[in-house]
Amino acid sequence: MRQVYFGLVALLLVGGTDGVSADDKIQKVSLAGGKFAMSASGDWTKKTPRVNIIEAEFVIPKTEGDPADGRLTVMASGGGVKANVDRWKTQFSKTDNSSVKKDKAGGFDVHVVDITGTFKDQRGPFAPATMRKDYRMMGAIIVMDDGPDYFAKFYGPKKTVEANAKQFAKFVKSFKKLEN
Repeated sequence: MRQVYFGLVALLLVGGTDGVSADDKIQKVSLAGGKFAMSASGDWTKKTPRVNIIEAEFVIPKTEGDPADGRLTVMASGGGVKANVDRWKTQFSKTDNSSVKKDKAGGFDVHVVDITGTFKDQRGPFAPATMRKDYRMMGAIIVMDDGPDYFAKFYGPKKTVEANAKQFAKFVKSFKKLEN
């Protein structure tokens, strides 16, 4: 009986009945037909991307009080760093704050973008945009030596993005080239 009691106490201390913390729930993302990979942890939900050019998509659960979930997409694209940072900035009608920092992930240069303000949420090329106040976008442009760059773009209500900012940074840092 005493062992059962201590076992139950230990289970409660690790955060639940399944004994698995959010960081232990690793989801692998395969990119470029298996040439690259990333790992997501936490309570993000992997889903089928809305469009074919997106290789991976996650729903990030909203923080209490926020109106919507966050969205994270990963895709390959061209156009250069500056042009894409400028394009991301134009997705906001009013910018409260923005920054771009250079970092490394998997041996590759990464440009990390952080923008807050009023987001122009446009669900298609010809659809009218819905203006979303107090939104934040964190993006990473992973510069490839040959071929298109990789983009990880996470946006949503400011509190939801803030609550997941460290997980997003870990996700970007997990980018690696796989040995074939």
